[in-house]
Amino acid sequence: MGLSARVLAVDAGNSKTDVAVVAADGEVLATARGGGFRPPVVGVGRAVDALAEAVARAFAEAGVTGVDHVSACLANADLPVEEEELSAALHARAWGTTVEVRNDTFAVLRAGVTEPRGVAVVCGAGVNCVGMLPDGRTARFPALGRISGDWGGGWALAEEALWHAARAEDGRGEPTALARTLPAHFGLDSVYALVEALHLRRIEPVRRHELTPVLFATAADGDPVAGAVVDRQADEVVAMATVALTRLGLLHERTPVLLGGSVLAARHPRLDGRIRELLAARAPGAVPRVVTAPPVLGAVLLGLDRTGAAPGAQARVRAHFGT
Repeated sequence: MGLSARVLAVDAGNSKTDVAVVAADGEVLATARGGGFRPPVVGVGRAVDALAEAVARAFAEAGVTGVDHVSACLANADLPVEEEELSAALHARAWGTTVEVRNDTFAVLRAGVTEPRGVAVVCGAGVNCVGMLPDGRTARFPALGRISGDWGGGWALAEEALWHAARAEDGRGEPTALARTLPAHFGLDSVYALVEALHLRRIEPVRRHELTPVLFATAADGDPVAGAVVDRQADEVVAMATVALTRLGLLHERTPVLLGGSVLAARHPRLDGRIRELLAARAPGAVPRVVTAPPVLGAVLLGLDRTGAAPGAQARVRAHFGT
């Protein structure tokens, strides 16, 4: 089989990287997994070095030294200028004749639709939203946190829960069971003790994400403060999706709205139910669905879209990844 239309797909997140080498007919020739992709922390060069390890293993397994097209969906590619910089860095590796870099949220979207048309909202550690049409038009947000108007994701939810718990305990805020459930998760008897442990790193900061499920459990038990935080997350998800649908002229058309990331994939009843209720009111054509397919599938499909893959290739690659 010749080089033409063979794709290297890369889905690189903050914690792990998945790569796949795929033939024109959709046969998956090799896959590999690597570490996280964090150019803001280690620099673009070292971040791409980490990708190179997984790519080398996949190329060796597939018995190839290069491909026709590299389809890379990368975390931290939040702005067009960042996509351009990362695209140049991947071009320099000479893995493929052409390279297309997108934010990793596009992989979630493409994995969940049969054609490149729809909107995806990802709520994991942070929150992001993208939309796309078959003609190449897209809708997106900078997704850089509060400085770009974002609110939510597991990290922000844990921080918000701590804020309410601290204020409840010292009297600045209204009472909430979070003042009991958050410290209890770590075997502590007060929010003060939890704040001190986090500040002095007796509890590693990365463990804050463990408080997000506690927030949802406290909300499910009927606590109004916790419930209001969960409701705000639903409102933010729907706001992003509605704006993306509007920008693409899809607000009144039947359109998939894919929900991905650890927070949304958990399908917390209150969060999931409110998202669906608000979408039905604000975007009646929206068809919400939780995406469980691996995002690398989306990177593969975007690559096959770009290379004009053979008929049936999409179904074949989906079967490989179990969707």
